[in-house]
Amino acid sequence: MNTTALPRTLDTWLRLLESRHPRAIDLGLERCRQVWERLGAPAPAPSSFVVAGTNGKGSTVATICALLGALGRRHGSYTTPHLHRYNERIQLDGTPVCDDVLLEAFAAVEAARGATSLTYFEFGTLAALWIMSRADLDFAVMEIGLGGRLDAVNLLDGDCAVITPIGLDHQEYLGPDLLSIGREKAGIIRRGRPVICGEPDPPASVLKIAADLDAPVKRLGREFEAVAGTDGVDFASGDLHLKLPRPALRGTHQVGNMATGLAAVLELLPGAARDLPALQRGLQSVSLAGRFEQLSSRPAVWVDVGHNVLGARAVASALAEARPGKRVRCVLGMFRDKAPAGVARELAPHICAWYCGGLSGSRGQTGETLAARIEAVVPPAPVRAFTDVAAALDAALADSDPDDGVLVVGSFFTAAEAARHLGATGAAR
Repeated sequence: MNTTALPRTLDTWLRLLESRHPRAIDLGLERCRQVWERLGAPAPAPSSFVVAGTNGKGSTVATICALLGALGRRHGSYTTPHLHRYNERIQLDGTPVCDDVLLEAFAAVEAARGATSLTYFEFGTLAALWIMSRADLDFAVMEIGLGGRLDAVNLLDGDCAVITPIGLDHQEYLGPDLLSIGREKAGIIRRGRPVICGEPDPPASVLKIAADLDAPVKRLGREFEAVAGTDGVDFASGDLHLKLPRPALRGTHQVGNMATGLAAVLELLPGAARDLPALQRGLQSVSLAGRFEQLSSRPAVWVDVGHNVLGARAVASALAEARPGKRVRCVLGMFRDKAPAGVARELAPHICAWYCGGLSGSRGQTGETLAARIEAVVPPAPVRAFTDVAAALDAALADSDPDDGVLVVGSFFTAAEAARHLGATGAAR
């Protein structure tokens, strides 16, 4: 592309990137590596965490970043997808980069690209590496987008591999079972470098790859643990014992994400264990939109980006903890390549009625199709279909008493649509 014809706004760039590559997902490192090397193989920071897994990646990244900030370390993060604005994907010291920085980075990637075609995600990942490499950071915290072995982020040799709980998701790309999916996730492991696992029994394929690479593994519930009590969380790893605050993010599952993030930080900064006040400040400052986030009250409205069975199980636990014994209606919006019946089955014990909203786009499905896919697993709760998430949310709110609750779940897009609609109607508070 002639540099004089480069898009002048971020929105124009993003529309171009969405349409230019023939496949939205095109796993493999060869094309991306070629462009990365033409860019000068930018490294985002002297030390890096690479985070893979099925669920809890965003919360774990947020925890690592909050701890690094509290310890006075300059850090950058790269996460996908975004909830409200693309800029959320690339943050420096917790602040999303501005449009001008992204435009400069996109122009640099475009100049290095030549005739090589890149996906939307690959292009953005290279832009993130370019931006962070120029920001004089101490640490980079990089979230894998899909899988691990063939994901563009895996161009990096992470100093610490973090693997959050693994479940069945994206089987069409990663394989049919947990062993296959675990093998893909474990592609981020590097020889001799530490691995932090956010579950006690990750797939055997993860442990085998780590052993083959002489990479030491620490697992939540085995080599380190976190036990929540009424006055906080007791964290232990070997001879180290720390008294920590409860997670700032809602839900009992966040205890594990918090512990996983802390274990990762202590792996690269073991001396940080002596600065307990900084660790406590960092953990109390963790913030992440769309993770069982309450947007309004009377009736309470929670939104969560969960979109698979593992995520729904965590949301169900958080819901039971937040509002035991109350009526809760669910606004559900899911892409057609997901498994809504499994999600609905996990949530069903807590839901009195379902409001299925249609999602647009190439992966979208109508509210009617979604409703038909969950009806068999949620009787006797009524199931209704709506053209979109906003209409489904309006109906759920209209049917709710002030003491009831509404859960919005199913995808990042669903959560973002609900938040946008509540803000536009003045209901968010």
